[in-house]
Amino acid sequence: MKSAFSSLLYSIIIVASASIVSSCTNKPAYHREEGMIWNTVYHITYESDRPLVDSILHTLESVGKSLSVFDKNSLTSKVNQSDSIKVDGMFADVYNSSLIINDASDGMFDPTLSPLITAWGFGPGHEISADTTAIDSILQFVGINKTRLKDDLLVKDDRRIQFNFSAIAKGYGCDQVAKMLKRNGVDNYLVEIGGELAIGGKSPRSDKWKISIDRPIQTDSTEIHDASAVIAVTNCGVATSGNYRNFHKKGDKTFGHTISPLTGYPVETDVISATVIAPDCTLADGAATACMASGSRLAKEMLSRLGFEGMLILSDSTIWTSAGFPQIE
Repeated sequence: MKSAFSSLLYSIIIVASASIVSSCTNKPAYHREEGMIWNTVYHITYESDRPLVDSILHTLESVGKSLSVFDKNSLTSKVNQSDSIKVDGMFADVYNSSLIINDASDGMFDPTLSPLITAWGFGPGHEISADTTAIDSILQFVGINKTRLKDDLLVKDDRRIQFNFSAIAKGYGCDQVAKMLKRNGVDNYLVEIGGELAIGGKSPRSDKWKISIDRPIQTDSTEIHDASAVIAVTNCGVATSGNYRNFHKKGDKTFGHTISPLTGYPVETDVISATVIAPDCTLADGAATACMASGSRLAKEMLSRLGFEGMLILSDSTIWTSAGFPQIE
């Protein structure tokens, strides 16, 4: 889990004009807003006849009040303390998107890993306490298939089931801001939260938005960052996940942040980083995490099943891209 939706597991750099100016005409200007949310940074560029910073902040705060597990008063925190409880539209949206990725990944993406995340030291407290006995016990109340939505009521088979949407909530936050912008007549925008991206329309250069994806190469002793791969995209969501910046060490062992819902243990796969392009950023975010947990063979199958495009950076330094992935510049 990313601390408070936060720790940047990769680096995506927006390759776009940082200077937002208007000409002498009445054409709307490109605005750029940035700040901190959920212990990570956001950058939002959009073309509008007026600044929309208040609406952006309100949207992000609303997402946090629904989905943040680090806010004890959030809806998700209340769900985690209850048997069955009514949920809002945001919770339902993310829950249903999680079901899609869970099914396509054969269960390798699951937002009910919260007790395991805490046990492995990636949740609040950051203390590793997992052992074989504890993991076997925790697995008994892990699994989104042990829950269901009945209208607006979230029903759990076991009260101890807890949700942690951090592997998908930043993407959802991007989508919610993008929807708000569209409601306000904005067609051209790039919303980035902690590296996840919701993209629409044209950039300030009047063409597709160009983003640069970091290409880390992992060795036994260090992490090397190769030249970035630049791609041009629009009208989609883009998300990247990786283990190379979020891990814990205990003795001579290193534990990555991606935990298998099947075994309860951190996953060691041949995928160092996964970038996914999907119709929205929520699905891209969840699918990128699923790629990390699944390994390259299953990740490729899942992306094909979903019809998403992807780029996988593998432990042998090779890079795989799906057939429809944008040309790397």
